[in-house]
Amino acid sequence: MDIEITASELLELRDNGCAVIDIRDATAFDYGHIGGAVNVPLSGITAAELPPKKLVLYCRSGEESKKAAEELRGRGYEAFSLSGGYIGWIHSRLADSSLNGQVELSLRKKFKKSIWCRFTKAINEYELVQPNDRIAVCISGGKDSMLMAKLFQELKRHDKFPFEVVFLVMDPGYSPDNRRIIEKNAEAMSIPVSIFESSIFDSVFNIEKNPCYICARMRRGYLYSKAKELGCNKIALGHHFDDVIETILMGMLYGGQVQTMMPKLRSTNFEGMELIRPLYLVRESDIKHWRDYNDLCFIQCACRFTESCAECSDNGQSESKRLEIKNLIAELKKNNPQVEKNIFRSVENVNLSTIIAYKENGEVHRFLDSY
Repeated sequence: MDIEITASELLELRDNGCAVIDIRDATAFDYGHIGGAVNVPLSGITAAELPPKKLVLYCRSGEESKKAAEELRGRGYEAFSLSGGYIGWIHSRLADSSLNGQVELSLRKKFKKSIWCRFTKAINEYELVQPNDRIAVCISGGKDSMLMAKLFQELKRHDKFPFEVVFLVMDPGYSPDNRRIIEKNAEAMSIPVSIFESSIFDSVFNIEKNPCYICARMRRGYLYSKAKELGCNKIALGHHFDDVIETILMGMLYGGQVQTMMPKLRSTNFEGMELIRPLYLVRESDIKHWRDYNDLCFIQCACRFTESCAECSDNGQSESKRLEIKNLIAELKKNNPQVEKNIFRSVENVNLSTIIAYKENGEVHRFLDSY
């Protein structure tokens, strides 16, 4: 058998006990991987203790895994490389015409309690959707926004009151591969997306300080503008429960302030527009479970920074502050299983009488003012 194998050949080998090894970095693996794969980053593949059986390696596009497989063959392993890598695997997966029915059934049955009920609880508790709203559901191509789109379709089917949704995708300069993955995922899951283009990636590519923050701000502005043009009064973003608690800790540890990611916000630059976060109470672990249960494949992040990090960075320097916080919470959870809920509740149970100072509408109030 040639060193490069197809997706169908990988499935056959996997069913026969072959080990599937993802050599991308841990962040990319965590965001999405082939079922049954184990993560051995490229930097450690030569020193790793690998099982003495057939091995199938894959990276993002198939180039690095081919080189690694050749090196392992030189050491006596029966190693193969997945042609086209993870991107090729995604394209082969999206050819399954039964995908949408399976995804929708899983939300009504298996994930009703963990995802659907938490989605509707956030909508009701924070009054995110009102009669006659026209909501731009913003899809980036990742697992969170794609799930949110399917949940809004399910909400529409319940039809408790009239509202409209537009499934909005902004192409800020995606590579052709990533653009096709977004389009094919939307098609496979029967999400009628409206795509518009911008040049944000080109604008921020040479910015050295906080390019991701600037990119996010620019993308939100473009989304507000396009949504308003389409007659929408709200944009929906796919931030989930874990994003919320990570933001709380990031503000405290790196920003020196107590703040949170709000379930909804009025826009200060686009009059009459509002941002809502319907996945506010949905756990990321449940989103990943939904993704893996349905064998779904999404892009991690389509920007050039992430693409280069996923392929080239093996020294951990690409880890963001958010990833550091995520790891910290995971470590704290080992001793206190309630730590995530407690972080969330900490911004619901603020006792102002024990606060040294706080801001309201830009004005600072200190405890000495009423001492």
